[in-house]
Amino acid sequence: MGRRCEFALLKRHLKWADTRHTLSGACIETRALDELIPDWKDKGCPLTTPVKEDKFALLTESGRIPIPILPGMPMYNHGNYVVRLGYLVKWLGEQAEGMGIELYPGYAASEVLYHEDGSVKGIATNDVGIAKDGSPKEVFERGMELHAKCTIFAEGCHGHLTKQLANKFNLRDKAEPQSYGIGLKEVWEIDPAKHSPGRVEHTVGWPLDKNTYGGSFLYHLNEDTPLVAVGFVVALDYTNPYLSPFREFQRFKTHPSVRSTFEGGKRIAYGARALNEGGYQAIPKLTFPGGCLIGCTAGFLNVPKIKGTHTAMKSGMLAAESAYEIVADENTPTDKGLEPVKYEEALRNSYVFQELYAARNVRPSFHTKLGLYGGLMYTGLFYLIARGKEPWTLSHGGADHTKLKPAKDCNPIEYPKADGKISFDLLESVALTGTNHEGDQPAHLTLLNDDQPVNHNLAIYDGPEGRFCPAGKLI
Repeated sequence: MGRRCEFALLKRHLKWADTRHTLSGACIETRALDELIPDWKDKGCPLTTPVKEDKFALLTESGRIPIPILPGMPMYNHGNYVVRLGYLVKWLGEQAEGMGIELYPGYAASEVLYHEDGSVKGIATNDVGIAKDGSPKEVFERGMELHAKCTIFAEGCHGHLTKQLANKFNLRDKAEPQSYGIGLKEVWEIDPAKHSPGRVEHTVGWPLDKNTYGGSFLYHLNEDTPLVAVGFVVALDYTNPYLSPFREFQRFKTHPSVRSTFEGGKRIAYGARALNEGGYQAIPKLTFPGGCLIGCTAGFLNVPKIKGTHTAMKSGMLAAESAYEIVADENTPTDKGLEPVKYEEALRNSYVFQELYAARNVRPSFHTKLGLYGGLMYTGLFYLIARGKEPWTLSHGGADHTKLKPAKDCNPIEYPKADGKISFDLLESVALTGTNHEGDQPAHLTLLNDDQPVNHNLAIYDGPEGRFCPAGKLI
């Protein structure tokens, strides 16, 4: 199939940016952007809608209990901006290209490359134009090898290359298992009379029970068309295998205090993504010979804030500074990957770790008999009053999958039928994701053990993957 092209990228930063996979709707804290591009307002940055109104509430099955938002609370968003994140990604890409930085949108990093001494040499992108049986098609194109003295990995949540690096370099030996959530989003065009650009709303409670961590967000965007981005997050350490995050999201929109926003409107987009929710306790070792981890691939999401963009940007800035220091040193060797050893120390002295440390006990505080109510009380008492300075660190209590109970010990959940107006079924939702897969292409997911789905997942847990997958895909 030919040899990969080789690129030597020594003093350039490389970033893959694809706005098609950045589902619109985000509330951005600009702290890192203010440092990176201080004059971003003068350069046409799409952050033009400051948060004007904050709402937070606890939902019961038929009621809504408002919770006041005070300065210092995680949900306090004044000073932040509502934006379609894809626009921000596109604008940042333009700024990078204007500085001579090369971008390769649409190319996935598929393989880690190593020097003879075991240090990271770079990455290889995926081959394209391959048939389902593995043979090359007429449009076959060989992937590229991208070599660097220091490779910065920013794969997002649960990146497949990051997992390989963690195993090779024992990066997770001193960290708790990562905890995850699934976030589902929709973008709606709504009645202009119901539209309030700059309004930010969050809820906890119904339709989830008190022992299932999760909640909703709704952002009113500011565009020619009256749009809102609505989403629902469910932590993946839930106990009942019959729970369906997608159907919980659809049920949420039917709440009496919520559905009025969508009545008479039109849903125009749907998508989902995984979230790292382990926070401070789950941060791995961040550097290794030849590179480092940044952003959500390292787990820098501030869970109670539901924000990770500013922490990801700051970690990237610190990683770049640390990498440049060793790359620019004329005395550094050229036959092996370089480890940016000062990066982790710089990060621990930054507001990224300060935020994560202060919020470290919020997520695990929900793991009590009081569940949601205990978590809310703990957040109010320690996050707001003690500012996260309590002298203890709570544990998440093990990996998410260990919390799932056998199907025989749980009751099936009866979900209402989709009405096609406010709530929808999964197949018509997937059609709005904008993803496109050819029928004759290799499967993008493979199993380490072909017997696992039937002999374990189905036999014990009644096949929960058929419910937690936001695209309804079964292997």
